[in-house]
Amino acid sequence: MHTYDPSSPNLAHNPFNAIVGPRPIGWMSTKSKSGQVNLAPYSFFTALNYTPPIIGFSSIGRKDSLRNIEETGEFVWNLATRELAEAMNATCAAVPHGVNEFQLGHLTEVASVKVAPPRVGESPVAFECKVSQIIRLTSAENQPVDTWMIMGEVVLMHIAPHLLKNGVFDTAAAGLILRGGGPGDYFELGEKFVMKRPE
Repeated sequence: MHTYDPSSPNLAHNPFNAIVGPRPIGWMSTKSKSGQVNLAPYSFFTALNYTPPIIGFSSIGRKDSLRNIEETGEFVWNLATRELAEAMNATCAAVPHGVNEFQLGHLTEVASVKVAPPRVGESPVAFECKVSQIIRLTSAENQPVDTWMIMGEVVLMHIAPHLLKNGVFDTAAAGLILRGGGPGDYFELGEKFVMKRPE
């Protein structure tokens, strides 16, 4: 077994986020109090709770998404698919504050119903969310880390009808993409297999 100590790297690339993955992408749209729209993908993202539905993502550094969410308490998660991969990638460009990433990705802003931030019109699924918690992460020694975990309750879902089969969301048909650990590594969801839970 190769032993890897994060405090003394001995590999060409940190294996942590390649092993914990592939990971779903948190493609978050936010809006500042003054009305400035932002859209950005986050690779540290997941579902956290079933009832009520809560999702969460981590912002490494105090980025526009975090600042907007702190101001308004709202955000929208948009499903990133293979079809939208290039547009999603365009929205992660390091651009000056105030640039609208919807325009960078040539994406359509569609008004949400229960929150102010718009959703990505081209995305087949969007979750409107209201913030439940924002937590600054700490190390094992209780030292603050430059990362914030944002959690939000899903208050409304928008789902393309063709992805609902007899009332069940067809994950495989959605063409969702996942983030790998290497520079620029992405994966398209593979084959489905079914395994029943033991009784």
